[in-house]
Amino acid sequence: MNLLLTSAGRRGYLVEYFKEALAGGRVYAANSDGRAPAFSAADAHVVTPLIYEENYIPFLIDYCREHEISLLISLFDIDLPILAANKGRFLRAGVRVLVSDPGVIAVCNDKWKTYAFLCDNGFPAPRTFLDPEEASAACREGKLSWPLIVKPRWGMGSLSIFEAEDEEELRVFYKKVKQGIQNSYLKYEAAKDPDACVLIQEKLVGQEYGLDIINDLDGRYRNTIVKMKYAMRSGETDCAVTVENPELAFLGERVSEKLGHIGNLDMDVFRADGKFYVLEMNARFGGGYPFSHMAGVNLPRAIAAWAAGEEADAGWLRAKPGVMSQKDIRLIRLEGSDER
Repeated sequence: MNLLLTSAGRRGYLVEYFKEALAGGRVYAANSDGRAPAFSAADAHVVTPLIYEENYIPFLIDYCREHEISLLISLFDIDLPILAANKGRFLRAGVRVLVSDPGVIAVCNDKWKTYAFLCDNGFPAPRTFLDPEEASAACREGKLSWPLIVKPRWGMGSLSIFEAEDEEELRVFYKKVKQGIQNSYLKYEAAKDPDACVLIQEKLVGQEYGLDIINDLDGRYRNTIVKMKYAMRSGETDCAVTVENPELAFLGERVSEKLGHIGNLDMDVFRADGKFYVLEMNARFGGGYPFSHMAGVNLPRAIAAWAAGEEADAGWLRAKPGVMSQKDIRLIRLEGSDER
């Protein structure tokens, strides 16, 4: 089995995980930027058109045919809705795309839909607004307290996220986030509702957790891995420890049953005022997965088995508690770089 990881970016570690899991298959990496560090870890790589260009999907299908690739996995939120909408085209070409259905992707990528999903299904979530005046009024009426978080409705990482201490800052940051969206790749999804592309959200103060909620390729629940976060960097987990927490494990199972995602769901949770609040969900491998992998989880191996029609060993989806890990910084020499 050969595998293609699209929008591979800096996820060289995932390339390595899948190379170990495929046992003889080749792992290809694709990215629209030819300087992607993950290229150095792959068996082969390719620079693709931009995700929203018309020839993006045909390019990927042709590349998969040429290299006998039967499984495709994306590592980037912006890629997911495009791939989800075209799963049938890939399947007809003999390629299985590991991506949830378009409705699931919409719930996870659109943070306003995330909030609605959580509220509709009884999962606690920080109060969230699209209208800055409504958020300000809630603070004036004592229903909400400053500061408030201002961020893109369709967004990821720490891009264009601000903390407003009062109404004046809220107005300034609301406008600034809108401008930031138009100056980044977020503008494509924000075009769905340009007048309501900014979220204002209650700030939670407490301990943050990251969950890997694992479903198989048919959307059936398999396990939840819980990590307590110690440090963050640029919107990603930098240091964390695996923990046993039955309440969070049950929360993960309930979310899985309601959402029905495929593969991994990366979910952020805050414990504040004695209660767990769901903050965000990402229907893909998240930046917190390596901490699960370091603790003994091997989701790439399970995915390879499922894709081959085999059952995954339950031990591949269990984490040893108390394993603390921290990300390192290293340099990659890019292929074709000038020598001076």
